[in-house]
Order: sequence, then structure tokens, then C-alpha cells
Amino acid sequence: MRSPLRTLVVLALAVALLALFFSRVDLRGVAREMVHANPLWLLLALATMFVNLAIRARRWQYLLAPLGAVSFGNSFRATAVGFAASAVLPARAGEVIRPYFLSRREPISATGAFATVILERVLDMITVLALLAMYVFILAPQMAADRAFAFQTVTWAGTVAAAGALVALAVLFVIAGHPQRLANGLARMEQVLPSALAGLLARVAEKFAVGLGAVRSPGRLLVAIAWSVPLWLSIAAGVWTAAVAFNLPMPFGGSFLIIALLTVGVAVPTPGAVGGFHEMFRFGAVTFFGAPDNAAVAAAIVLHLMTFAPSLLLGLMFAAQEGLNLSSMQRLADQPSPQERSHT
Repeated sequence: MRSPLRTLVVLALAVALLALFFSRVDLRGVAREMVHANPLWLLLALATMFVNLAIRARRWQYLLAPLGAVSFGNSFRATAVGFAASAVLPARAGEVIRPYFLSRREPISATGAFATVILERVLDMITVLALLAMYVFILAPQMAADRAFAFQTVTWAGTVAAAGALVALAVLFVIAGHPQRLANGLARMEQVLPSALAGLLARVAEKFAVGLGAVRSPGRLLVAIAWSVPLWLSIAAGVWTAAVAFNLPMPFGGSFLIIALLTVGVAVPTPGAVGGFHEMFRFGAVTFFGAPDNAAVAAAIVLHLMTFAPSLLLGLMFAAQEGLNLSSMQRLADQPSPQERSHT
């Protein structure tokens, strides 16, 4: 899809989601809910955003260890830059920019670092679905008849997604198991491809497989999963404290269901998950917890701001220090693969 057309489609999607989000509310009522929100609980919600950004950076630093030693500071900077790029550029552009940015500051392969980003997403999905299962099968109260169908739909979708996540992890395990064998196999494609292209594919594939080093070690993989638990618990705490600030009738365990829905919302390829994040939070709070529409909409707007603003401000500051602006980050995101930096 050509860039102007893609931009129009993304904007149309964001406008449609926001129209749905605001369709059931009184804007003056939403404003009143924001004015009367508890500031202490909102400050606690904001604090959790910095905590989860730091845990993400530490987990990524751990996953990058098979590629080489990476400082926490550089991991934190690259993580913030990646989230900032995803907040202002469509299609999760920060996932490509983050490994490139790190490779500017650390002597590691951008392709290998990109592999760890994919592994992160699989670990995130597994953790989110585990928390969702905990809520569905242990913590959830008996749903009223008018909510039972929606609850069953979420349960079914979560089960399918869990199966997909396990399959994805198995595929990564196979790829990671024999990097050299994978490279040799792709190199033999020179029988049907130009030798230079086959060689390039082989080198990229080998670096990618090496980047999945955490998968080759069960102990290292378990530690990475262990880091994912406090990460997502901090995110759940942010969702719950924001709900408390707006007096939404949501228990802490209910935030596990909300973050599963938000994961779907942020997958919509709009800049900063605008529209998708908002509507999924409103839908979850109203449908499953009986929250008033005005309060749910107000909470969604404020939670979205607090979720993206810290990493956006930090990321843009760190990017500017490296001489990167939004235009240059968009060009990096449009590259077919993460760009390697020479360390000779």
C-alpha cells in the first residue's frame, strides 16, 4: 500500500474508532468526570508507567545478553525511543526503530536485536493471556446473563490466542536452535536466486537466529518470563489505579481482563493506538463492570495520556540527542529490515 493511501486508511480508522468511542456520551459529563478524578490515584497510575518502562528495558537488556553486554541506560533510551516512535507513527514503527537506535550506541547487530523484540512480543502475549486465564477461571465473579456472551467470547478468543502464542514460541525455538544450519540452507537458495541476494538472506537469517539466544536456554527463557510478570502486573496496577481515580467498579483482578482487551486495541495500526485503546477500555469497563459511559470515557482518555506521554517525552528527547527527528525515524521504519551499523 502506497504511503499516502496508507495514511488515509489509518486516519479514517482512527476517526471511525473515536466516533464510536464518543457516540454514547455527554462531553460535558466527561469533562466533569475528569475534573473530579482523584489526583492521588492518578499520580500512582502515572508512577506505574515509569516502572513498567524501566522493567521493559531491564528485560530487554537480559534478552540481548547472548548478542553482547548492553548497558541498562542504553536499553532504557532505546526502549523509550521505540515507544515514542510507535506513539506518533503508524504500524508500530517503534519496533523497527528501537533495535536500530540501540545498535547506534552498542556494538550489536540490529537484526539480532530485532529478533529479541519479536521474542518480547511473544512473551508479552503469553503473560497477558496467563493473567486473563487467572481472572476468567479463578477471580471472576459469576457474570450476569447480559454479559455472559461477551465474557464467553473473550474466553474463546483468549484460548485461541494462547494456542497461537505457544506455536509462535515453538517456531522461534526451531529457528534459534541451529543458526548456522539455517544460514547454510538459505545460502543454497542461490540456485534459484542471485548469489548476492541468497548470501544476504543467509547472513540476515543467521543474525536473527543468534538474537533468539534466550530461546535456546530454558533457564534464560524462564527468567525472561519471570521478568514479564512484574512488568504486566505494573501495567495492571496502572489500569486499576486509574479506574479507582474515576470510581469505576473494577476490582484489581478485573484489570487483567482490561489489559487483554487493550492489547487488541493497541494492535490497531493507528499512531499511539488512538481510537483502538480508547474504545477497548470503554467497552471493557462498561460491558464487564457496569461502569457509567461518561466515567469510562474520561478514564480511557486520561489513562491513554498517562500511558503514552512519559515514553513519548523521554523518547523524543533521547532521539533528538542522537540527531533523529520524526522524518528520519519514519524513513528508518520504512526500511524492509533493521539497518546494520558497521563496528569496524
